[in-house]
Amino acid sequence: MTPPPEDPAADPAAETAANQRLDRWLWFARFFKSRTLAAKLVTSGKIRVNSERASKASRLVRAGDVLTFPLGPHIRVIKILAPGTRRGPASEAQLLYEDLSPPAPIAPAPGTGEREKGAGRPTKADRRQIDRLKRPQ
Repeated sequence: MTPPPEDPAADPAAETAANQRLDRWLWFARFFKSRTLAAKLVTSGKIRVNSERASKASRLVRAGDVLTFPLGPHIRVIKILAPGTRRGPASEAQLLYEDLSPPAPIAPAPGTGEREKGAGRPTKADRRQIDRLKRPQ
């Protein structure tokens, strides 16, 4: 039986533990509800790893890599801090990354009904239009 290598860099198991598939890491970090959804976004070419387009879900990522991808109406910029070991709770998933995204601009709530100064009271037609905008759909 051979003794284990003393240099961790020479151990192939340690190297694979430091690297992880991109789709799997995105799923562990809870950015997507399934690995299939994560893989679809990667294969569509919308995810960048260190400013390079990732086209395969099997692309290996490691701590220190920076991911850029659209998520909803925002662009997320994420720095990987650690590989995931399981898909745990959200509090555990947040320890896997650092969010470098710029803060989202605060948009006014739609249909607040603000009127111009000096516009006076709304007419009956204006009131109906305001009510239609404010009504939940």
